[in-house]
Amino acid sequence: MTEATGVLASYLPAVMASLHHIAAFTLVGALAAEVAIFKPPLTLSQARRLQITDLIFGAAAGVLLVVGLTRVVYFEKGPAYYFANIFFLLKLAAFIAAGLLSLYPTVLYLSWTRAIKAGEAPQVSPERARRARMCLMLELTAILVILICAPLMARGHGYFGHS
Repeated sequence: MTEATGVLASYLPAVMASLHHIAAFTLVGALAAEVAIFKPPLTLSQARRLQITDLIFGAAAGVLLVVGLTRVVYFEKGPAYYFANIFFLLKLAAFIAAGLLSLYPTVLYLSWTRAIKAGEAPQVSPERARRARMCLMLELTAILVILICAPLMARGHGYFGHS
C-alpha cells in the first residue's frame, strides 16, 4: 500500500460514518414530512408528495442499512463486538420494526397510483387513514429507541461479550 493509498484509506471510516449520518437524517426528515403531509382528506398534490417522500424514505432506509452493516462488518469494532451489544441489537430490532411498519403506508400510497395518474385525489377511508397514521407514529417511536440506544452503544454500554 502506498502512502497516498494509506492516507485515503484512513479517511474511509469517516466517509462511511458521514454517509450513515446523512442517510439517517434523510430518513428522519422524510418520515417527519410524511407525518406532516398525511392529513386526510388528501388533495392530489398531497398524494403525489406522499408518494415521492415515501420513495425518499425507502431509499434512505436502504442506504442506511447497507452503509450501517458495512460499517459493522468492515469498519469500527467488528461484528463480534456489535452483535454482543444489547444496545446495538435493540437499534437493529427497532430499525427492522420501523421498516416493517413502513410497509402499510407504502402499500397504501402505491395503491393511489392509478387515481393520481388519472388526475384524481385518492379517497382514503377513515380506518385506512388511522392505520397509516398509527404506523407513522410507531415508526417515529422506533427512531426514538434508536436515538436512545446509539450513544449508549457507542460508549460501550450493553456489551455482554468477553473482554
